[in-house]
Amino acid sequence: MLDRLSALEDRYEKLNDLLADPAIIKDTNQLREVSKEQSQLAPTVEVYRVYRDKMEAYQEARHMLTDPEMRDLAKEEVAVLEPEIKELETKLKALLLPKDPNDDKNVIVEIRGAAGGDEAALFAGDLFKMYSKFAEKQNWKIEIIDASYTELGGYKEIIFIVKGSGAYSKLKYENGAHRVQRVPSTESGGRIHTSTATVAVLPEAEDVEVEIHDKDVRVDTFTSSGPGGQSVNTTQSAVRVTHVPTGIVASCQDEKSQIKNKEKAMKVLRARVYDKIQREQQAEYDEKRKSAVGTGDRSERIRTYNFAQNRVTDHRIGLTIQKLDRILQGEMDEVIDTLVMEYQARASEAAN
Repeated sequence: MLDRLSALEDRYEKLNDLLADPAIIKDTNQLREVSKEQSQLAPTVEVYRVYRDKMEAYQEARHMLTDPEMRDLAKEEVAVLEPEIKELETKLKALLLPKDPNDDKNVIVEIRGAAGGDEAALFAGDLFKMYSKFAEKQNWKIEIIDASYTELGGYKEIIFIVKGSGAYSKLKYENGAHRVQRVPSTESGGRIHTSTATVAVLPEAEDVEVEIHDKDVRVDTFTSSGPGGQSVNTTQSAVRVTHVPTGIVASCQDEKSQIKNKEKAMKVLRARVYDKIQREQQAEYDEKRKSAVGTGDRSERIRTYNFAQNRVTDHRIGLTIQKLDRILQGEMDEVIDTLVMEYQARASEAAN
């Protein structure tokens, strides 16, 4: 592991030199590639350097144990450094795991109200607000693609793009069924109801990753509609695109321009086709390997939001946090960071 980390540090330094090279600076494509690789290596190199410094201090402290005058101080330092080094080793093992090629991509998120009627749609709206506020804290941007509203202000369905560095790496674990337990505003008897909404997170696919030919796409136009079903405008600006070979459909009515709506709809279509291809490849791989670390099937209940107890429980990792109010305000770091660490640990175990 140390040899590999040393090689990565050498590569990191070389990339830093390249970023100062006038020839690289002039070449936009090369500059982008070098900058991307350098930023990907930076977290690993930073942890490795801290680890190396700690190990040097640890070895010095171990050496001082033979000195009667320094023994007590050395014992204290060894006791402090040992758990720190162990934690850094765990981090480094996780950082050296094969990187998900989609981690740095923008994501397309689809939220749908499921069981529970109007209350499920309202909960879908709460989830959208939660992700929107989390995205804002990460300095990401959100762009709505399509939305189907309810009269009470929720969403039967809302589809949006999250644009920002590392969006997929943090949001990919949100795939699945989210359950809410609370007293609906429409409930006069004060009874707690249980409703669900489903979340799908797809990495945005580039043209080079999934090729969709024009002859394989059927384009239909229709009139946009807004909350309550009223018409947004009278022109046929909304667009529905169908990938004929797979039957996958995507639509967009957020823009007034038919051209812009088609561009957005094609982004969703491309992501869904890419997702289908990836799932088929993963299923084939899982069948051969007979085991895999997943990220939560969309039909699986992954999380419960209990309003009465201000509690959020992630069932996949047994995590319970009494901070529902704050999590709904976008303070999701504790949940997401714990999920990332758990799945990295599982992947590390599977790799060994």
